[in-house]
Amino acid sequence: MWRDGERPKRLSVSALAAVANPSYSRIDTWNLLDDACRQLADVTRAGLDTTHEAARVRRLLDRLGTYERYWLYPGAARLAAFRGYVAELATVRLTEEVSLAVRLLSEYGDGTVLFDTSAPLADQELVARARHQQFYTVLLGDDSPPDSPESLAESLRALRDPSDDVRFELLIVASIEDAITAVALNGEIQAAIIRHDLPLRSRDRVPLMTTLLGINDGVVVADRTHDWIECGEWIRQLRPHIDRYLLTDESIAAETEDELDIYDRTFYRLNDVTDLYSTVLAGIRSRFATPFFDALRTYAAAPVGQFHALPVARGASIFNSKSLQDMGEFYGRNIFMAETSSTSGGLDSLLDPHGTIRAAMDKAAETWRADHTYFVTNGTSTANKIVVQALTRPGDIVLIDRNCHKSHHYGLVLAGAYPLYLDAYPLEPFAIYGAVSLRTIKKVLLDLEAAGQLDRVRMLLLTNCTFDGIVYHPQRVMEEVLAIKPDICFLWDEAWYAFATAVPWARQRTAMVAAEHLEARLSSPGYVEEYRRWRASMRGVDRAEWSDHRLLPDPERTRVRVYATHSTHKSLSALRQASMIHVRDQDFEARVREAFGEAFLTHTSTSPNQQLLASLDLARRQVDIEGFQLVRHVYDMALVFRHRVRKDRLIGRWFRILDEDDLVPDEFRSAAVSSYQQVRLGGLAEWNEAWRSDEFVLDPTRVTLFIGKTGMNGYEFREQILMDRFGIQINKTSINSVLLIFTIGVTWSSVRYLLDVLRRVATDFERSHNAAGAADRALRRRRVDEITKDLPALPDFSEFDSVFRPDEASAFGDMRSAFYAGYEESDREHVLLGDAGRRIAKGKTLVSTTFVVPYPPGFPVLVPGQVISREILYFLAELDVKEIHGYNPDLGLSVFTEDALARLVAAGHAGAVAIGGAPQVAPAPATEIEDRVVH
Repeated sequence: MWRDGERPKRLSVSALAAVANPSYSRIDTWNLLDDACRQLADVTRAGLDTTHEAARVRRLLDRLGTYERYWLYPGAARLAAFRGYVAELATVRLTEEVSLAVRLLSEYGDGTVLFDTSAPLADQELVARARHQQFYTVLLGDDSPPDSPESLAESLRALRDPSDDVRFELLIVASIEDAITAVALNGEIQAAIIRHDLPLRSRDRVPLMTTLLGINDGVVVADRTHDWIECGEWIRQLRPHIDRYLLTDESIAAETEDELDIYDRTFYRLNDVTDLYSTVLAGIRSRFATPFFDALRTYAAAPVGQFHALPVARGASIFNSKSLQDMGEFYGRNIFMAETSSTSGGLDSLLDPHGTIRAAMDKAAETWRADHTYFVTNGTSTANKIVVQALTRPGDIVLIDRNCHKSHHYGLVLAGAYPLYLDAYPLEPFAIYGAVSLRTIKKVLLDLEAAGQLDRVRMLLLTNCTFDGIVYHPQRVMEEVLAIKPDICFLWDEAWYAFATAVPWARQRTAMVAAEHLEARLSSPGYVEEYRRWRASMRGVDRAEWSDHRLLPDPERTRVRVYATHSTHKSLSALRQASMIHVRDQDFEARVREAFGEAFLTHTSTSPNQQLLASLDLARRQVDIEGFQLVRHVYDMALVFRHRVRKDRLIGRWFRILDEDDLVPDEFRSAAVSSYQQVRLGGLAEWNEAWRSDEFVLDPTRVTLFIGKTGMNGYEFREQILMDRFGIQINKTSINSVLLIFTIGVTWSSVRYLLDVLRRVATDFERSHNAAGAADRALRRRRVDEITKDLPALPDFSEFDSVFRPDEASAFGDMRSAFYAGYEESDREHVLLGDAGRRIAKGKTLVSTTFVVPYPPGFPVLVPGQVISREILYFLAELDVKEIHGYNPDLGLSVFTEDALARLVAAGHAGAVAIGGAPQVAPAPATEIEDRVVH
């Protein structure tokens, strides 16, 4: 564990080994034990030798015994009883009790401790009550004998009221090591009470402790002053959403540490039991409370006379209608009872929140570690536009990943900011893009600085994690970028990553947590000296070479200004289009709040959907109460699925899961790791280090299935096999892959079904291959080559045409002017891909008037004002996606006519003048097309 003065700075990544390794799947082991007990009973009844079966049962009991003490149910005591049944060969009783334990464990978890399992469950009032009563596990770190007069556990239990809507039971551990291990393992723990003088070492160190805490090397720690502080820090970093309470006997007059804020409250063991009990209940109730949903539910139950403009409210127009009976039956009554256009009765206004919506957003901000959170009811596309409009002005330069979602590009059109497109590293064999390297970002900034344009840079806009699961190291990116441009704003599009806050290894790579850590780092006393030493080490290094060096920001000049957008509905239990904006900006109050409010009003409906708002409130609750357990379960399923696909020889002949070494090039990651297979083979420390320090990691819940050997492209495989034959729905395909996304909505049954489908499909391909003649095999080889070898190169961003560049040397462009210049029908024409290729071959320049966006994933191949290259044409011709926004296959691409471009050039359209301090496009003569251009 830690030594004197040493802090567990890497604990959050070490938890990967503790909670994401499928070999530690407790439920699976219990199911295996259930099967083994049945087999033992069968052999016993048959009068056969039970040695082998009994040994297997004992092995499984031993495996469970290593960790079961960290749960209330079934718990260590029942395991001891089961061992006794095995010794006595009481196999019938063993089988019945283990089967019951497995059933109750799956349905009620630790809450089963409320039941008398010796009585029939159907007769138990407690079972019925458990379906409506909230039950929670509370960790108590106390090594006092449970039967001692001053036993805290018994004092707390004596205060329980059976009529309470909330009830908790205590899981007692006798050391700090056990407390941390319990929090890492048991997702049902909702609060931790830690005694300040709790012993450090566990009496029985399990392997997980060594993985999580380090080797117990027998060092005697003389100074025990900080143990309770360290314990609180570990719990906070592993599970920041649970409540933490300190129990002490020390006098309040004694000198205390400065770090008491790591606990929510401190209690005195001998005289505060009643306050402790009520505080624990209040803390759990507070986290469970959903201010807006609770108010909406109360409103729906109240008698209301409605004379406002919403006929469906209260459902009368539906249930009294002869033609809409099916609508009422399908949706149910509550969805209409909760409809209203009123903001009275505690419902609040999204456009001016002061009540329940504001309270719900504040709770969400705490969950996602933001300073401010805003609910958005028309999708993350709108959330992105709000942030872009709030932070940028016409003529500002925005560094943006060309493969960001189309909403960012449209946002720049509306704001009039100039995009400078950054190219992500290409993954040519799979026809997909990765992410933008930090070196690329730094070089672009340094080039702008050399050109005298750095002061115009307003924002860096990146997607984290990408559609394909590539996750940035946000803190590292922001640190080094701020070393060059200390006032830059960051917008991290985390549409697919709202779930990440629930687990420690992913949480550290979220924008809000990275910003929080960065703020703390820059304001710490030690950083000033670290920065001074770094400056000294950089003497003699030309600034143009900074892209090849590790950079540190100046603490005196740097402002941490970070925004993140979440498609909450994409990875949590929220309704479609329910999204959030999270803000951690040190200049928000002074410089942004008013502009942000205007942007929010610009894009937000005056009739926001109440159900969407309520679902955001509920999604926050689920993260607070169950997020750790649910998301950990998702990682477990994803890792098991990856392992099973690799292990299955038949599936492996036709399919392959792309791993980290496929999607993240060696230069961006540790050379020691290459595959999530290593998680199962003991490479846990390497993976922990990768999540802590690598420039990019691959989130295992994004499973890219390579299908190149089948000869079918991704679209065909999705439509013809997965969807049409088996009803399996997926979001994204590439030319030779399909993307499988594991979320909290995935179940073990659906994972099993997917494996069965892949095996059946592989069997069909195998049979077809074996039965094929020479001609058919040659045709298959040709199809395979087309989607694996003869792929079109992924096109980088070409350039903005000089007409739409503020000056000839600029890499950024005025996309807004190009967007509106293409409105006039006489100034654009449509060109088929083949004709476009011939024109380019003759030296003609073709400039797009529109966005061309294959969907999914929704990233533009062309933007207004962009020069069309041959590489782009080849790529569009080979795309397997049938839905391409902005492109009509019958007409072709929309491009500016030569006359239109010539008139724009003649009008001096590309010249820039300073208007009001911001660069603007110079006004052109009042011709018909120029009147259409918005400056």
